[in-house]
Amino acid sequence: MKIMKKLMLPIILCILITTQLEAQKISDKYLDKVQTLDSTLETLYGVISGEKGEARNWELFKYLFRPEAKLIPSGKNKEGITGTRYMSPDGYIEASGQWLLDNGFFEKEINRVVHTFGNITQVFSTYESFNSGADTKPFMRGINSIQLLNDGKRWWVVNIFWTQETKENPIPTAYLPKN
Repeated sequence: MKIMKKLMLPIILCILITTQLEAQKISDKYLDKVQTLDSTLETLYGVISGEKGEARNWELFKYLFRPEAKLIPSGKNKEGITGTRYMSPDGYIEASGQWLLDNGFFEKEINRVVHTFGNITQVFSTYESFNSGADTKPFMRGINSIQLLNDGKRWWVVNIFWTQETKENPIPTAYLPKN
């Protein structure tokens, strides 16, 4: 039993060190993508966007988020009742990844309202959605309410809470681009 315990400690240490080194490699690889609020939001929109059949960089997608982050779509169900779903970044990939690949999807920010206090920022980011980068007419619009944290080293997405525009719920003028 003592031999087993002595063997397990070095194995566990090797696994922990290897995991930490891999995490550091990923961090070094993408750190420039999260240095500013602008770069973080541009990366967020860019990483989910792509033509039909174009793989998304899910490693980069997950890098944007705090480990406990949530993605929260809201809308009406088939019975007309408004509700929400709560997903982790992995849950979002599982729920939407294949659809994005099969259909093509581009989400483009058209307006942004930012409120910052200390190290937290709330962004109301108005978007338009397209099936292709070549499309000129969106098939959907809405608002992403994005909460972010700046830990002094980088920006983290903490939550994204969103809803789509409907006839009954048009996007308010305050959240549309000023012409």
